[in-house]
This record gives sequence, C-alpha cells and structure tokens, in this order.
Amino acid sequence: DDVRFRGISDLRVFTDVHPEFVRQCMSEIRVIDVNQATLDLFMAPDRNVLFKHIGDVFRDEMEKSFREQLIELWNGNLFHHREVVNYALDGSERHVLLQFSVFPGHEADWSLVQVALTDITARKRAEAYLEYLGKHDVLTRLHNRAFFNEELNRLDRGALRPVSAVMIDLNGLKEANDTLGHDAGDSLLRRLGEVLNGATTGRNTAARIGGDEFAILMPGCDRQAAQVLTETIGELLKINNQFYSHLPLSISHGIATGEAGENLEAVIRRADAAMYEHKRQYYESRSADHSGKPASAA
Repeated sequence: DDVRFRGISDLRVFTDVHPEFVRQCMSEIRVIDVNQATLDLFMAPDRNVLFKHIGDVFRDEMEKSFREQLIELWNGNLFHHREVVNYALDGSERHVLLQFSVFPGHEADWSLVQVALTDITARKRAEAYLEYLGKHDVLTRLHNRAFFNEELNRLDRGALRPVSAVMIDLNGLKEANDTLGHDAGDSLLRRLGEVLNGATTGRNTAARIGGDEFAILMPGCDRQAAQVLTETIGELLKINNQFYSHLPLSISHGIATGEAGENLEAVIRRADAAMYEHKRQYYESRSADHSGKPASAA
C-alpha cells in the first residue's frame, strides 16, 4: 500500500532501482502450516524444524522468483505458477512447480495465500540427461559430432581468430575389435576420451566426430598452443599406457590454424590432411617393424 501511495505504477522498474524492497517483503513472509508431503519433500522431521530452516529451503534464485511473483500480484494476477529450485534440509536440490494463489477475501492486501509445490526433480533430471545425450558421446563422454558442427559454425560466424584445430585418429581400433573383440575397442575409445578430457581446458572443445575420429577446436589459440596441447596429450597417453601395457593407446594427429578471413572448414581439411599423413607414417613404421607391436606414442 505504501508503494502505491507513493505513486509507483511499474513495480518492475521500482524493484530494479530498489532491490531491497524484495528482500524486505520476503522477510515478512510467515508460513502458517504445511502438510506431510511438504515435510517429506524437504526431508524435514516436523514443522518446527522446517520453519527454523526455511531460509535454507528458499534461497539462491528464490529472490528472483519471488520478485516475479510480486510483480504478477501487482499486475492483478492472483494465481500463477512457475518452476523454481528449492533445497531439502540435506542441501540437495529440489526442482519444484510452484503454484501460488491468493485466498478469497484477501485480494487487496495478499495477506493470505496458498502455495502448492509439485516435485518435478525426476523430470528435470531426465530432461537434463536427454540434453546431455544430444550434445555428448556416451562412450567417451566427449562432445559429439552434432555439437562439434554447431561449435564450428558458431566460430566460423564470429570474428575471433586465430582458431586452431587438432584432428585425431585412434590407431588400431579395427584391429582391436577384430582380434580382441568390441569390448577391447570400446576400452580404447573410453581411455582416449579420458585423455582428451584431461588435456582440454578453458574454451577448447574436444569431440568424437566418427568411429575412431576425434577433433579439438581451440578458439583464440595459435599453432604453437596447438602443438603444446598435442604434447600434453602425448604425455597423458604415456601415463595411461603404463596401466594398460597389454593394450596401448596410439593416435595419429594433425594441426592447422586459421587466421582472419579463412573459412574454418578449410582449416579442418588441412588438419585432416596432416593427420592422414601422420597416420601413413605410423603404418609405414609398423610395416618396417617386423615385431608387429603397435606404437604406443602419439
């Protein structure tokens, strides 16, 4: 009432300027009662414990959500709902559909409201997993080709240069599948995924783009930075192979760097060509080695 008396007509603008007003309103909320389902949702043994720790349940993003509820009420919407994140007393997240309604007879001052909470945590986790699957390769936990293409297009449209690309091929995957079985091949792929995940940091993106093909995009990185990355990958391969001497990892790789004005598809093609040349040298070296043992270095 005081805010209206001061002639405020747009509560959104007012709370932009005076965010403390939202916190003041939140501090004046008094929970009268809750049902057993609410206690179970927030893992509270009884009402008193829940009320004592109510600030731990409604925190973080709740101020932003509460502000939106205030604005809805201000604009005359006495029933609304939104998805929010609350917290159980053990600190675990609860994704909740919050339905908010003003009791009849209290429309003027909003002094008595009912809040219904529906636990949608399982649904949100399922949605998050599906989103993850849409962008990642499950076996290696790297990004997948769809994400790689999207990132490549995004970088191509942007002005950031240089952009380096490292194309990688896992040596001996078909041989491992044919002689030792697909479980052995899957093990090689998983291990390479671990190595590439460990080597890439910051804005760099590692992806599995084919059966035995991988790629790393390095925005803002020159050829020297890409060379350092491949050296890091080589060191991680050596460490990994110490634990799997019976099935060593080996890769072929190629590097290319795009400067201002160069299409990144062309950069990928150059890196691919360099990788295939490296792979040719690898197999020539193996042919010359009559022991038949696969090389274990990058």
